[in-house]
Amino acid sequence: MKDERQTALDELREELGERHVLTGGEVERFGRDWTGKWHAAPVAVVRPADTDEVVRVVRIAARHDLAIVPVGGNTGLVGGTSNEGALMVSLERLTEIAVNPDTATMQVGAGVVLSDIHDRAAHHDLIFPLTFGARGSARVGGFLATNAGGSNVVRYGATRGLVLGLEVVLADGRVLDLMSHLRKDNTGYDLRDLFIGAEGTLGIITAAVLRLAPRPRHHAAALVAVRDLPAALALLRRLQAATDGAVEAFEYMPRAYMAALSEHRPDLRQPFAIHDHTVMIDLGGLSRPLDEALEDALTEAVEAGHVLDAMIAQNEAQRAHVWAMREAAAEITFTRLPIVDSDVALPLDAVARFIPEMEARLARLDDGADHLIVAHLGDGNVHLTIYPTRDEPGHLDAIREMVEDVTVEMRGSISAEHGIGLSKLATLSRRKNPVALDVMRAIKAALDPEHRMNPGKVIPSKP
Repeated sequence: MKDERQTALDELREELGERHVLTGGEVERFGRDWTGKWHAAPVAVVRPADTDEVVRVVRIAARHDLAIVPVGGNTGLVGGTSNEGALMVSLERLTEIAVNPDTATMQVGAGVVLSDIHDRAAHHDLIFPLTFGARGSARVGGFLATNAGGSNVVRYGATRGLVLGLEVVLADGRVLDLMSHLRKDNTGYDLRDLFIGAEGTLGIITAAVLRLAPRPRHHAAALVAVRDLPAALALLRRLQAATDGAVEAFEYMPRAYMAALSEHRPDLRQPFAIHDHTVMIDLGGLSRPLDEALEDALTEAVEAGHVLDAMIAQNEAQRAHVWAMREAAAEITFTRLPIVDSDVALPLDAVARFIPEMEARLARLDDGADHLIVAHLGDGNVHLTIYPTRDEPGHLDAIREMVEDVTVEMRGSISAEHGIGLSKLATLSRRKNPVALDVMRAIKAALDPEHRMNPGKVIPSKP
């Protein structure tokens, strides 16, 4: 007599075809996330071709009591697709793209890769401004499920602000059609935002309507050594005022990061000596060149003693080189183990206080520990990776709690853009408002009463 799982697999093969129900060695590419830390051992990976097939997959899983874990490009950092014995649903075949240049919107399937969105928008002289290092592999469903941020949040906002509509398959197989192209829709609860950032725990995102923006005609980029972080923020304010808010990226790379970059990526030659504080600046404008405004702002900052050295990109190749220096951060971060990685958000003026306070407390916990920081300084998002001297669970958790303490004391958030997944469950349990956690659990229970959708992620168990 067939067991329940085998019966489910037979039904899935009948619905999707043999080649789209992967088992055994075929699932290896889905078995670990980008970090290599989190592993998956699914019963199978299915590859539906459209929303109707996703519905049929969800209903088969429900009949046979299988948990469901959606997966996109698997570029996450927090264990969001880690599972044991679940049915992984890859959205990689949902790759439809339709651009409406008149409304500056794009309708996309959940399997579309972010760089393909950028390319298609460019054909219409438009941009989709979300960008980050994994843009060549991250897919729509994944970056919506984690409410991704990236480098351009300072100007355009995070993912939630770039989405007009969604289509979601719920845990019971119903399709929630929120595929609006409207800028205004005040008809009750904003259900769209409920699913963005939910990491597949409330349903499977199958399609979205994205908001596009005019493509900047002019760019100006620079790598700048500043005296300190207050001087960097003063430069940011000066640039925003001088360019009518044209700052698209303002990225902080301190000495330790630049030294690691020099060691691990000598091909990314640095234009001047390593300083304590370096920022990468990128401006984008529609109506006028920005080089002059950038040069004037930097000249004023040099005269004020705020800027110590600078290199302004003279062409697109140099601008791409500067960007590559910042986007190498992920590969550099994971060159050592063990690590405690944090992704915190702080008020802009608290970043300069956060770093020395964190360093002082870290020294008391582990005097030999190293750390690496890069930050989206324009929006206060600090990526902190600590390399402890001991790989002991209690020690690692003590370091996490220390980072949480400093963050919360400065009225920050313990998660800025990477999501919660598994790695931040304990942190969320300690730091999230208890009433907010109860509301999250109530929403989960209402939409997924069997706790079938990506179980164990995002929402901590109730004590």
